[in-house]
Amino acid sequence: MNNQTLLNRSLKSVWHPCTQMKQHETYPLIPIARGDGVWLYDADGKRYLDTVSSWWVNLFGHNNPRIKDAIKQQLDTLEHIMLAGFTHEPVVELSEKLAKLTGLGHAFYGSDGASATEIALKMSFHYWRNTDKPNKTKFISLQNSYHGETLGALSVTDVAIFKDTYAPLLMQSAQMPSPDFRLAEAGEDAEAFALRCAQALENHVAAHHADLAAFIIEPLIQCAAGMGMYHPTYLRRVREICNEYEVHLIADEIAVGFGRTGTMFACEQANITPDFICLSKGITGGYLPLSAVLTTDKVYQAFYDNSTVRGFLHSHSYTGNPLACSAALATLAIFETDNVLQSNQEKSKLIQAKMQVLTDLPIKHLRTPGVQNTGMIFAFDVDTQNAQFAKQCYQVAVSHELLLRPIGNTVYWMPPYTISEDEIDFMVNTTHQVISSIL
Repeated sequence: MNNQTLLNRSLKSVWHPCTQMKQHETYPLIPIARGDGVWLYDADGKRYLDTVSSWWVNLFGHNNPRIKDAIKQQLDTLEHIMLAGFTHEPVVELSEKLAKLTGLGHAFYGSDGASATEIALKMSFHYWRNTDKPNKTKFISLQNSYHGETLGALSVTDVAIFKDTYAPLLMQSAQMPSPDFRLAEAGEDAEAFALRCAQALENHVAAHHADLAAFIIEPLIQCAAGMGMYHPTYLRRVREICNEYEVHLIADEIAVGFGRTGTMFACEQANITPDFICLSKGITGGYLPLSAVLTTDKVYQAFYDNSTVRGFLHSHSYTGNPLACSAALATLAIFETDNVLQSNQEKSKLIQAKMQVLTDLPIKHLRTPGVQNTGMIFAFDVDTQNAQFAKQCYQVAVSHELLLRPIGNTVYWMPPYTISEDEIDFMVNTTHQVISSIL
């Protein structure tokens, strides 16, 4: 089947996410037939380098044999069993490994990032109810934050295009000044700005802590805000503030977890442990939907009771799906055996060096190790007044075998960790060519 046939069928039957469908009259869908490594291939055989890891989920390349084999082996024994009243080896082993990696325990599973956010918010609220502090019902997050698009997650998200339409349906939350270094005053360094933003947070928490359940935050990088990066000092102060005023800290590591920032989890760079950690996206290497929330023993014990209503009665039909857990275990095994984090450090330095080819472009913020350790996330802001920059960049890039999805004027790469040096050269040089052609 050729591209046009599949495209037409999709437009007639599929409502695509995060999309104004009418725009596909001008910007055609790309029907993908297969993937291999960092490359995606359409039905006509044209290839595209997947610089965004298929919405930030793919860690070790498409068609990875180790993850595929793990799923196939699991498929021969158990495809699914509900986790209410039952358990199975993959979910137990995965929970044990995640507990060891995060310093938290009792993993509760969902199917996507927004589900993980909902779980953490509900757990925090319910914990305070179970511990005789029922007034602690409100949440705070950062300005420009993104935590998902279900109603609870959207309530702590601060991206107008997603949130404004549904405002009448949402619970109220307060947004704290973002420590995104791009917002700093001229001459203010990243750490000083982070501390100034933390002081604003403390002022709010000190005044409202009796009503606050939790502060939810994307550690180190606010991805949907255009890869807004900030100093780890902010996380350290947040942990201290939350401890002092008895407010939960929820770390949304859905996008930045599993090595994206240079450490397995971003919180490690501030040497802190949150009260809840939300995981998804890369957890299965991008192969199957899965999310998890891990929390402290103290939180878990607050639900452990003879009374059913004091339990956490949240559920998903595919909670802890064995196939997804097997993919996650295979993904963690690759980290363990292939020295991934060290390899990524070397690859990150290589990409940063090659990014110097971009310096002749009109760039406002080129993230460098001197400003923020980005690990395997790379971003820069193009200084242009072209309101169609993101769309044009995407379209021109596709015509040059490159998948780019700028966020506004922010161009970023979050490629699979398996990208080779030749593929890095193609990614960097083609990006330069694409941007130059539309400015």
